[in-house]
Amino acid sequence: MAISKILLYYRFTPIADPKAVMLWQRDLCESLGLRGRILVSEHGINGTVGGDIDACKRYIRKTRDYPGFRDMEFKWSEGGAEDFPKLSVKVRDEIVAFNAAGEIKVDENGIMGGGVHLKPEEVNELVESRGDDVVFFDGRNAMEAQIGRFRDAVVPDVTTTHDFIDELESGKYDWMKDRPVVTYCTGGVRCEILSSLMLNRGFREVYQIDGGIVRYGEKYGNSGLWEGSLYVFDKRMHMEFGEDYTQLGHCLHCGGHTNNFINCLNEDTCRKQALVCESCAAQPATAHCGRPDCAEVAAGVASGA
Repeated sequence: MAISKILLYYRFTPIADPKAVMLWQRDLCESLGLRGRILVSEHGINGTVGGDIDACKRYIRKTRDYPGFRDMEFKWSEGGAEDFPKLSVKVRDEIVAFNAAGEIKVDENGIMGGGVHLKPEEVNELVESRGDDVVFFDGRNAMEAQIGRFRDAVVPDVTTTHDFIDELESGKYDWMKDRPVVTYCTGGVRCEILSSLMLNRGFREVYQIDGGIVRYGEKYGNSGLWEGSLYVFDKRMHMEFGEDYTQLGHCLHCGGHTNNFINCLNEDTCRKQALVCESCAAQPATAHCGRPDCAEVAAGVASGA
């Protein structure tokens, strides 16, 4: 039986011709039967692809032939091509959409002026030495933090990465500017940019977790400072670092513990995901995001109207 895997990776490096790299990557993935999402910009590449493990290994070898990607790190995860609806390879102004393309500077070593990278064990050492002075700052969308986050983390009120600059400039987090701040996100790519944006706005001591939550979870499982499930952007929706994890999320409708996200039943006008337990998700009347108009549609479906 063939073994499948998912690869997560990114690399900040100057790319003179993003379209050429996009076409090469698309052809490479198609030839290997890989599916997933890849974004290319003048700042680098950011991707998640899945498929047969041998195809993934060949993909790594071929991708590292490009000079700027030679030392790119790949993280392995459970899953495969079936976890993605298709292959999508696109050119964008940014490989993570913070609306800060003009502020981002990269060289062959990566983001210029970003936070200090900490290995998972160095994160724990920082907390041990600086105690409660350390602030964990979630670099993801607030929705993702509903099911998992670092202990006592600050979770910004953001729906997308577009919201971060206004959030940082709002003054809400000025109390953190003289504190050691550890930013974190799924695999590390969002924090590469976020840490730079924070330093540019007066935060003085900013760190980021090398390899993000994924690397930290691989190192410490559920016995470290991470709690709960990790939201992922494929059909799995979430993953855990062992069976002994804590369910932090609560069902929107019944309040029970859950890590189950669903797409709102009102698919015609709503694209929102909602945290709804499997029991409530199985009932049309509660298989929605909670908005009044969606609740009304769900009630109609439930009644057969």
